[in-house]
Amino acid sequence: MTRHDSFIKHISEGYTFKGESIILGGAILDGIPLPDAHVKVALKTLNRHGLIAGATGTGKTKTIQVLSEQLSSFGIPVLMMDIKGDFSGIAKEGEQKPFITDRHEKINIPYFVSSFPVELLTISDQNGVRMRATISEFGPVLFSRILNLNDTQSGVISVIFKYCDDNKMPLLDLKDIKKVINYITEEGKKEIEEQYGKISTATTGTILRKIIELEQQGADQFFGEMSFDIDDLMRIDSDGKGYINILRLTDIQDKPKLFSTFMLSLLAEIYQQMPEKGDLEQPELVIFIDEAHLIFNEASKVLLEQIETIVKLIRSKGVGIYFITQNPMDIPSGVLAQLGLKIQHALRAFTANDRKAIKQTADNYPLSDFYKTDEILTSLGIGEALVTVLNEKGIPTPLAATMLRAPMSRMDILTETEIQEINTKSKLVKKYSELLDRESAYEMLNKKIANVEENSGQTEQKRESKKQESQHSDTAAVVGKSVLKVLTSATFIRGAFGILTKMFKK
Repeated sequence: MTRHDSFIKHISEGYTFKGESIILGGAILDGIPLPDAHVKVALKTLNRHGLIAGATGTGKTKTIQVLSEQLSSFGIPVLMMDIKGDFSGIAKEGEQKPFITDRHEKINIPYFVSSFPVELLTISDQNGVRMRATISEFGPVLFSRILNLNDTQSGVISVIFKYCDDNKMPLLDLKDIKKVINYITEEGKKEIEEQYGKISTATTGTILRKIIELEQQGADQFFGEMSFDIDDLMRIDSDGKGYINILRLTDIQDKPKLFSTFMLSLLAEIYQQMPEKGDLEQPELVIFIDEAHLIFNEASKVLLEQIETIVKLIRSKGVGIYFITQNPMDIPSGVLAQLGLKIQHALRAFTANDRKAIKQTADNYPLSDFYKTDEILTSLGIGEALVTVLNEKGIPTPLAATMLRAPMSRMDILTETEIQEINTKSKLVKKYSELLDRESAYEMLNKKIANVEENSGQTEQKRESKKQESQHSDTAAVVGKSVLKVLTSATFIRGAFGILTKMFKK
């Protein structure tokens, strides 16, 4: 048996599954694509998460597009976090071009064009289905992260959330939490100190300034109601295709904490709300997180532990998470260990640090008798990648350099007119266009303050009334003393009114 025959047998046996599977492309050996060695991934394993990595310009975007198309074709909805704005073309059919048909002939996979059902989501000013979340849904840890608070300031945020929970005050939008901060440093300071301990006004002042900064960046459009319902991510169209939900983030690239923290909040919401599904034949939802390193940058130990826990447990809800980044080293080892599918596009070695990173990357992949992993990582062409997946028993498949299939949909972005057409037809755009403002912490605290002031005023009136009754009954005895007191006080009264007059004239 020749080396090529041995390799084809090796790949064919490793990538044969009992259930349904997605064909990713054809295996490559010695630079030659082999038409009889297809590289696949079993639908049953797609909730085991994955990694798509590689240098800029190596084909990661098209790989995500291919995976999304295949998932949609099997009736599996997709959520795609689109930071660079590259994915919207998936809503329109692609074109039969010579370089595409030539590629598919080499890997022996039929090529045809198709479009897919798309919803365009937004958390900013862009047109689309508006995704909102409440402050309460974010929770103290994520809200502290989005504000970039230190440990002391984060502790105060935790106290604020606890106080609102204890008093059944919903924190819905930024005006709610600003009102609570003002309250605990002024009217409610004594109440807070008695129940939760002292809080520095300097700390609350810093937090308030950071909230105002966040507000000026447009976050007031994001925080509030109605909150996005995760069930709306899991729709199937009339042809049985899963919706591809594209969260467009191109206009907030300079605010990475906002969208990365939102993504973590959404993952937590999906995990909390979706029921246990067990071992399914295919996932309920697949999520692609582009520029995944932004989620882990500057994350606290507590937050990293929460992310790792969600990644471990969310697969039992039928949800697969796929991280897209340039280098696998961007992903914490605890999370990386949970990723079953790995698609590694080419890496570039310009410096000693690059070569070291490539060596570390190679160590994350199964050993192969057919490849020198660290060498092939730098020689892969555009649209080629090293692939390993899990088989149905949870065992990694053989490492395969793969010529990936081309997308069936458009490999370019939509025009503004096409985007408008999708939004005009969308039922979700209409559903989430209305901004709700129900009673929450802001209104509740205003009522509380008003009631305190009213009760205080009534008490003062009663006290003044009793005082006047006492004075009337004793008038004759104090006339002489009163004359003296009036004369003495006249200078002070004139002085006080003089100050007030100056103030009003200003």
